[in-house]
Amino acid sequence: MATPVTVTVTVPASLLHLSTFNQRMFDFNKVIGFYGRPWSMEQRKVLFKWMQRWGLNVYMYGPKDDLKHRLLWRETYSVEESAQLSALVSTARECGVEFVYAISPGQDIAFSSSCDLALLKQKLRQVKGFGCWAFAILFDDIDHTMCPADKEVFSSFAHAQVSVANETYRYLGEPPVFLFCPTEYCGSLCYPSLKASNYLKVIGADLHPGIGVIWTGSTVISKEISVESVADVQEVVKRRPLIWDNLHANDYAQRRVFLGPYRGRPASLVSKLQGVLLNPNCELEANYVPIHTLGTWHKCGVRAAASRALDTDDGAENDQTYCPKEALKVALADWVKEVNRPLNPSRQQLKEERGPWPEIGLSEEVALNGKVKTGVGKPGDPRTRGSTSKAGGTAPLSNPEAAEGPEVDGKSLHPAMISGQEPEGARGPGTRSVPDKGGVGTSRARGGTAGPGKAAEEEIRTARVGGVAGRSLNLSPAHLCLMVDLFHLPYQHGDGTASKLRQFQWLKTNAHYVGSNTKIDGPKAEEWRTLAHSFQLWCDEIVQLYQHFMRSPNRAIVYDLYPYLWDIRNTLLVVKAFVMWLDGRIEKSTYSFHSWMHCFQWCRTNSAGHVSATEGEPWIYRGGLVGEFQMMLPITSSSELFNQPPPIFPTVKAYSVRPFEQRDKRALYSMCTESLICTLREKGHENCHPDLIGDRFLGRFLTLSPGYCFVLEDEHGVCGCVSGALDVKAFLKGTEATWLPAMQEKYARPTPHGILTTTQELTMYFYRKSPSFSDSLLYHFPSLMQMDVHPKMADPSEAWNLVICALSALKANGSQGLFCELNTSDKKGLEFHLRLGFLELPGVEPSTPQGLILGRLL
Repeated sequence: MATPVTVTVTVPASLLHLSTFNQRMFDFNKVIGFYGRPWSMEQRKVLFKWMQRWGLNVYMYGPKDDLKHRLLWRETYSVEESAQLSALVSTARECGVEFVYAISPGQDIAFSSSCDLALLKQKLRQVKGFGCWAFAILFDDIDHTMCPADKEVFSSFAHAQVSVANETYRYLGEPPVFLFCPTEYCGSLCYPSLKASNYLKVIGADLHPGIGVIWTGSTVISKEISVESVADVQEVVKRRPLIWDNLHANDYAQRRVFLGPYRGRPASLVSKLQGVLLNPNCELEANYVPIHTLGTWHKCGVRAAASRALDTDDGAENDQTYCPKEALKVALADWVKEVNRPLNPSRQQLKEERGPWPEIGLSEEVALNGKVKTGVGKPGDPRTRGSTSKAGGTAPLSNPEAAEGPEVDGKSLHPAMISGQEPEGARGPGTRSVPDKGGVGTSRARGGTAGPGKAAEEEIRTARVGGVAGRSLNLSPAHLCLMVDLFHLPYQHGDGTASKLRQFQWLKTNAHYVGSNTKIDGPKAEEWRTLAHSFQLWCDEIVQLYQHFMRSPNRAIVYDLYPYLWDIRNTLLVVKAFVMWLDGRIEKSTYSFHSWMHCFQWCRTNSAGHVSATEGEPWIYRGGLVGEFQMMLPITSSSELFNQPPPIFPTVKAYSVRPFEQRDKRALYSMCTESLICTLREKGHENCHPDLIGDRFLGRFLTLSPGYCFVLEDEHGVCGCVSGALDVKAFLKGTEATWLPAMQEKYARPTPHGILTTTQELTMYFYRKSPSFSDSLLYHFPSLMQMDVHPKMADPSEAWNLVICALSALKANGSQGLFCELNTSDKKGLEFHLRLGFLELPGVEPSTPQGLILGRLL
């Protein structure tokens, strides 16, 4: 049963609520539904076993992918659906878990309609026939307006809901568990306030005393829930509330997942509540630590209540029996065994034969010790409590001391990881142009972004997640500790991650210490570079975590968490490259109070308290950790740049992005030559000057504007480049004055005999007049960009990262817009740039008849 459990004294049971697959993205008052992959029966069985192991005893069923739970609530289940639901009820019972069936009729029910009430009873009677004896009726997230017929019968919305709930409760024989979710289910939704809410007063006075009332806290996603706040709710609703806890729910934030421990609720709450429903992450595998630590919290609360009952002289309530960091330590020690089991995505055991894996080396792990600074919290994103899961349990922790960090085998684990050899990777897109016609800024994403060629498809097949190339690698407690630190809680990052956010903010704010016009070897510059080096190492650790994670034998956890790790890994590749670029390249004269370096005062990392006087819901701040790093880049307002989905077939290929160095020139020139051959599918360049193709397409950028060039590397070397020029006018003057004369001295003017060969056409480029652009164009788009990526790359996101780096660098030094020139026949290149936010600039004359000018404001 899910009602009170007796342990020396009567203590409420902890409840686990599972809303399987709903994900929602909120935009202020507008809700856009997004539905994730449904949990399989096998995954639900795993959940029930977790609950049984950790002492949790109730599962609430209310998934949004079951249309007959909410939208089609009047319809009964088919024979096939009935069999599946009946099996789920039986499986829960076998694990000692009470199955609670939830129904949400509030969107369109006519409360005064005898027909609707009869259909509701019929539906619940059918479910009761499956062996279910616990129910919930939910009136959350609906309009308060009643239809005209209801207004004639009921004096208020609350009276209408209470009437339906009471009659249904009695019809079902007053089951031991019957829950009611009010429309005003948290303090922020109460009108005008909790204690003055007429709606809740009616609920408290008229709702049958055997029906439990659901409450989420002061807000939909409550950072903390205090004993005092629960007492206030109890006073209004005339019963102990049941907490529906959305602390770990991520159905409102598609880019966030919460792996942190259960916290912000004193263990003494256990004796004040009817129970706790933990609304989990949409991904089953992400819920191990949240559910595990909920069980620990509950057991600690039960023991504390029992201790107080036996020893009334014990004094104040002993909330210190539950320590989130200690609970996390225990959970990680158990989780590491779970994540290293060889499982496929549906959680079925993999066969022993896992194929002959090529050996790919990774360095040994290093657990870094030391004190961790207190994390800085901030809200994240939206709400909705669709329906999800809850669980608990392991032995309670007796140590009240808060640890410096999770410990495994007696060693304190800082959320830091490994450095070492990076594994293999894949190649991504670009744009290309006809070599003999390109003008200024001709962008050549070689191979394009739309689809890989045969070689790229082969790379994808050998590196996809179902059978990742390379030997399987187990995850260690240090890996899991770092993941929990990265993906912690809605209002709080892990201590190590919060520290790195502050480091990045300090580095960009104080970039003038290493500016282009600053003394190179001053003490401030040394301090800046020391911190920058530390930050770059941390970025490398996250990339290494991603590489290691993708080789885990547990494909279930890989499939569930891969998008989140891919997102942070991708973001940190850009952030690291930008920090490297800051060293010696910021032009101090371009600062102003309104420049990019001064536009982050609102960021939660330092000053969330200045945004509003009260704590908002976490969906006020979009994107979580990834969003915070992106918002601290100069191109903060360019949301379309960061809306790139992860590759359909995840790879373990290792990439890095960094500023161009002169030693890269030879490799880039070779890449240009390979790209031209692949693009034109012709040979005959063997006898031409080895620098010709590189000089034609990259030479002027690498010579006149190297500070705005970035290179992309994989394990084989350089495979992409983005080039930029901050001031096109100065760039074109330099081209005419110095670069073209040098090229004309290097390459003799060809003597044509009929049609020019490709080599002659490339050489003639140095003897043609440079194109000119109108002042009106350069006023709004003063900068220039060109992208060159190897045609064999299969992952467009890597080329995307290159562009973000270039745009950040140009914006940091004052550019307000840039343009590039593509060939009209380059469909893939055009598509790629349009997705990046570039638009065709009408009325601008390109340098060639086949050219097209695209521009983008920064």
